[in-house]
Parts: sequence; C-alpha cells; structure tokens
Amino acid sequence: MSEITRITPGVRMSKATIFNGVAYLCGQVPDNTDCDIRDQARNMLEKVDALLKEAGSDRKHVLSVMVYLRDMKDFAGFNSVWDEWFEEGFAPARACIEARLARPELLCEVSVTAAVIA
Repeated sequence: MSEITRITPGVRMSKATIFNGVAYLCGQVPDNTDCDIRDQARNMLEKVDALLKEAGSDRKHVLSVMVYLRDMKDFAGFNSVWDEWFEEGFAPARACIEARLARPELLCEVSVTAAVIA
C-alpha cells in the first residue's frame, strides 16, 4: 500500500495530500481581493503553480479542476486568464460552479488534482 504524504498538515486541512502518484490540492483563493476577477484569478493561479511545484507536479500534469465563482457574470473574465494559463493541449477536465465563497471579497477559488511527476 502506498504511503500518504501531506504537505503542511494542519488541524483542519493540509495544503496538499499525495497518494498513489496523485496530488490533491486544498482550495486555493487569491491573496489580493481588492481587484477584479482577472487579477484575482492570476494571483490564485500563481499560488496553484507554487503548490503544484511543492507537490512534485506542474500545470501540464493537472488532471481535474473544480472552479468556484462568486458570480457567473465573471465567467468570461476568469476564462480569459485561465485560457492563458494552460498551454494548448494541456487543459484538464474542469467544472465551473457559482458558489458563495468563504469571504465576500473572494471572487474565485479552485480545487486542483494533478499527477505527480517528481
């Protein structure tokens, strides 16, 4: 049986959990919330890049993403950043859901699953 690895485990959650060559990242939100959806999305995806690297993966190995938007009116703006983030041919399976997020100033959140390569 494979060992479970936890990155920055805490009482409530770990930043990521790795099992059988798959990394499951905790929900990532932007640090900068005094801006529009595009800037929030860019900041959030930078955080995803850093956590993927820490987990031994990268965006070319992302398998699945759940996108949460506070309001679907931001769908096009989010997608304009999203489409730049992935190199053509490497887009993962994805769902996008309108959801009430943890704080009113948050416009987006993602939950990422990726294959480990390192």
